[in-house]
Amino acid sequence: MSGERSESNGDGDGDDGNPTDSLDAAGVDPVVPDAVADAADEEFPDDEEVRAFLREVAADVRGDSSESKQLSAILYRVSDLYDSDEQTSPEEIYLNVRHIMRIKAEGGLRR
Repeated sequence: MSGERSESNGDGDGDDGNPTDSLDAAGVDPVVPDAVADAADEEFPDDEEVRAFLREVAADVRGDSSESKQLSAILYRVSDLYDSDEQTSPEEIYLNVRHIMRIKAEGGLRR
């Protein structure tokens, strides 16, 4: 990316007819926010109760829609923060979710 923001005529398409990037359309800088980067340095203690609760909620919200499946996957991934056997960070989760949302906004992997 060149760092320039594309202009949109309000119909979700850029000047060339391609959908605009959802982060770009929202005016969001595509770098990891400082708050998320700072959270990556935090320690998340192994907590079976929190992990089990998050995974229970993830199972409850999972449904047939792609949105509910995505939310469930995000919650499950967040629960990994409270498992000392898992190797993840808030930054990794944020970047993964941002990537998924960008792909979804562009119409999926196969267009």
